[in-house]
Amino acid sequence: MKYAAYIGGLIFVSVLLSGCQKEAAQPQATRVTEVAFVTVTPTEHTMQTKMQGRVVASLTAEVRPQVGGLVHQRLFTEGNYVEQGEVLYQIEPATFQAALNEAKANLNSAEASLETAKLKDQRYANLLKFEGVSQQDADDAHATYLEAKADIERFQAALETARINVEFTKVTAPISGQIGISTVTPGALVTASQETALSTIRTLDPIFVDMTKSSTEILKLRQLLAKSGIKKGSTEVSLILEDGSEYELTGQLKMQEVAVDASTGAVTLRAEFPNPDGVLLPGMFVRAQINDAVDENAILVPQQGIYHSAAGDAYAYVIDENSKVQSRKVTTLNAVENQWLISSGLKAGDKLLVEGSSKVRPGSEVNAVEVTMQSDGKMVNAEMQSNDDAVKQGGV
Repeated sequence: MKYAAYIGGLIFVSVLLSGCQKEAAQPQATRVTEVAFVTVTPTEHTMQTKMQGRVVASLTAEVRPQVGGLVHQRLFTEGNYVEQGEVLYQIEPATFQAALNEAKANLNSAEASLETAKLKDQRYANLLKFEGVSQQDADDAHATYLEAKADIERFQAALETARINVEFTKVTAPISGQIGISTVTPGALVTASQETALSTIRTLDPIFVDMTKSSTEILKLRQLLAKSGIKKGSTEVSLILEDGSEYELTGQLKMQEVAVDASTGAVTLRAEFPNPDGVLLPGMFVRAQINDAVDENAILVPQQGIYHSAAGDAYAYVIDENSKVQSRKVTTLNAVENQWLISSGLKAGDKLLVEGSSKVRPGSEVNAVEVTMQSDGKMVNAEMQSNDDAVKQGGV
């Protein structure tokens, strides 16, 4: 009996070991990593350029006297709006008025002398016919008459100059606009065309904003616009003020400088803005935004789906039709909020891996779940989102 029991135990152990060996011989099932992807979908995208800008008055004129003398009166309020032709300063006119009166008297005297010379010339011309005077006397009388005529023109010019100088004692506004601080007060002595301006007038509505853009960016934009599916943007310009607020009125791009600044390698662009409330002031720094171009088939993908190598090259993981991961080199243009604008490397319909990249490598088989990116950057299951949308529509 003991021997039979011993033999039975051996048989049981051998059967048990045989079963374990068979179980160990069976290959373990490969675990498939679950990842999330978004489907690359082309969309219309407006390409914008942000630039630093400086506000510039649309018209600027420095007020300077054209005659010298003492400032008799200032006739404007500093900081107010003045009209073109409005009298700003009155220079003491007495000296210039006296010069005008003298010029009038000189002209009257010259006119009297002209009449005398004219009569004498006519009389000598008649006497010469009967040899009542010599040829020399007749010639002298005629020359005197011509000199008297020339004196009339000279004194008329002097009278006009004196009249202009009297008008110049009234210093007027050369343009309409806001006038600044006066550099002189009544009683100050000024001289004709002095270097120091009496004041400065600036036209603030409309007003200009000068922006700078590198010549390299301009060349890139030209190349971009040459591609199919990309059209030129609008000429509208928007502004962000120094305090971070947005200027409520939009401007229009008016011109681009025809030369590149050799010291900066940049080109100046000028935009014109309405400024009815005087919010924009000359010298103010602003940030301008221009819609350069519109890409009708832009590739925008979440930033978490694009990676960079140690060398700085951008790449992405794409899931192929066999549910395997492929590495794809891509070219990024610029960041658009929480997305990258892609110029090459991805196409419509590609499955871009956005979550789980640390668990896989090129060639790995994955269990891919499609997600969509919301406006706040969060990823949600595409199927669940679709069901939720259907429920909402049905409820409506």
